[in-house]
Formats: sequence, structure tokens, C-alpha cells
Amino acid sequence: MKKYDKTVLIVMFFLLLILLSSSLFFFNRSEDDRIAELSDNIINEFRSALSNEMAELLSFSLALAENGDLKEALKKDDETEGYQILRDITERFKKHTHMKSLRVQVLTPEFYIFARSWSEGFEGMPIWWFREDLETLKNNKQPKVGMETGRLLTFKSTIPIRSQKTLLGYLEVIRFVDEFSVKLHTKGIELFALMDEVYLEQASLMRNFPRLFGRVIANQNYNSSLRRHLENIDTHKLFEKQFLMDNDRLLLWEPMYNGEGDEIGGYLLVLSDESLKNYETDSHDFLFFRQFSQEDINRAFELKGQNFGSFKSGYDRDLVGLLPKLHEEDKRELEQEAREILNLYDKNELIDIILENKYKEKKTGVIE
Repeated sequence: MKKYDKTVLIVMFFLLLILLSSSLFFFNRSEDDRIAELSDNIINEFRSALSNEMAELLSFSLALAENGDLKEALKKDDETEGYQILRDITERFKKHTHMKSLRVQVLTPEFYIFARSWSEGFEGMPIWWFREDLETLKNNKQPKVGMETGRLLTFKSTIPIRSQKTLLGYLEVIRFVDEFSVKLHTKGIELFALMDEVYLEQASLMRNFPRLFGRVIANQNYNSSLRRHLENIDTHKLFEKQFLMDNDRLLLWEPMYNGEGDEIGGYLLVLSDESLKNYETDSHDFLFFRQFSQEDINRAFELKGQNFGSFKSGYDRDLVGLLPKLHEEDKRELEQEAREILNLYDKNELIDIILENKYKEKKTGVIE
């Protein structure tokens, strides 16, 4: 009897052990699936946020490229007037919108500096020798937008400036990665924008920037204490899976591409356990700034080759079209400029604009 009881106990022990092992296996697998799904969702939101940055730059560039005063300054080769126009534009937008790191420059058709919003004294300086991304404009002369290397790694949108069919030059709107990093930080995400060291030949101003994973950290508002911790993680596993849990932190890796589609580095996103819980419990409020999308980028490129519709200029059209996509606090001052522009239209012209917009809403199914 005792021998029988002992056998039963041994069998029960092994059954419990198998059951426990199976439970742990499925629990771990379920946890891995949860992290993988979270990672996919967050990366998709991040890609959307990148598209937003590109579309905002492109829309702004399209509007500025139609500035009549700027075109006249180019025709007269008046670099001082060009600088004054660009400086006034950027100061106004820095003051009244969230575009705090905004820079604008105008290039000649041969890619020499005509004017910069942030400094004088560089007029006539060639930039083609450290800006390989400009090479494509020689052939297609079409708008381009992306994360580009130069003296610094920045978001850049480059738009041809034309008078009728004559190419006057190129307008370029530039924003630093740090501003994008601030947006992500408000969502509980720490960003490290990492550029491959091979591009330091052009990016001379980044040669003394700190490194992580053998790459150059482009955003200077990174979390320095977190960087020290990250130096010891398993990068091979991170790059292979593109996500990694490390001490209750989720690390995500997204390749970084320039406007030509070449991989030039990567984005490292780090979320604390608290940020992950916030994302899971209230993902709707955690969504990134979605005023723009990839569709907006495509539409902006299409509009560049069209006429101005019922508007008198592309600047008028793009400024009025830009307003609904801005933060509420950013709209107030620009709404005044839009009112001043529309006051120059007569009653019939305003009716045409309204009817044209209504037709587009009906055609696309958009209800305002």
C-alpha cells in the first residue's frame, strides 16, 4: 500500500511539473506576443509621426516658394533683401507656432547660397560638395523632403522656385531632430537619432557629437543617463528582432532612411514600464500628433504641378489650406494673415473658393 502511494505521488509530481512547465511556456509565449504586438503598434505610430514631420515641412515649403517678394529678390540678385524676407518669415513662425527650430535658406540653380534666415555672410558659398542629396534635383527638379545629411543631420524640404517656366532657385526649409524628440518625449518616449559614422565626412559639425552603438547621436537633447545604461545591451538581438525588453524598458529599433531611400542610420526608441502601461490603457490619447499623414505628402507633391484653383497664388492656397492642420494655439496669429489675404478677394472669388472646397469634400467624402 505504501509502495502504491509512493508511486502515485511520484506520478502526480511529474504531472504537476509538466503542467507548470506548460503554463510557464504559454505564459512566456503570450508575454512575448504581447510585447511584439505593442512594438508593432508603437513603431507604426512612430512612422506616422515621421510622415507628419515631412508633410508639415513640405506644405510650409510649397507656400513659401510662391512668395512674390522672395522671387523679386532672386530676380534682382538682392541677397540682403532675400535675407531680410527669410528672417522675418522665420521669426514670425517661431513666435506664433510650434516650429521653434525653423530655418529657411534659398539656393541658386547651381546650389550656391543666395540667402539664409539665420545668418548673413555665406552668400555665394557652394553647398553641393557636402550635400549629395541635391544631386537628384539637377535632373528632375522636383520637390523633395526627408531626413538628410549635411553639416548636420536634419529634416529638410527642398522646393524649386519658379517664375513661369524659369527656374530661379531652390527654397529649403530645415528643422532639427531635437524638436521632433521633444514631441516624442511628451508621449513617454526617449529618442536617440543615430547616424552612421560614414556620413561624418559631410557632417563636419557632428564629428564631436557623442556616440551610441558606434553611431553618432544627432539629437542633442537625448537622455544622457539612459545612454550610459544602453551601452551594455545586446545590440545584436535588438537589431535582429527590432525590439528588446531590458529591465522593464522596451527598446525599439527603426532604420533611418534619407529622401532617396538609402539607410543612413537608425532611430532608437525607449519606453519605460509606465509609458507602456499608459499606451495599453489609453492608446487613443497616446497617439502621435496626426495633423499630417503620408497622404498629405503625396497630395502636396501633386498640387505643386497644378494651378492655384480659385486662389490668386500658391501661397494664398497653401496658407489657407495649412490652417486646419495646425495646433489650435498656432492658428490664432496665422488666421489674421489669412483674413488679410482673403480681404483682397472680391465676393465672386470667395464664392468660387467655397464651392471648390465643397466639391472636394463631396468628392472625397470628407465632412467638416
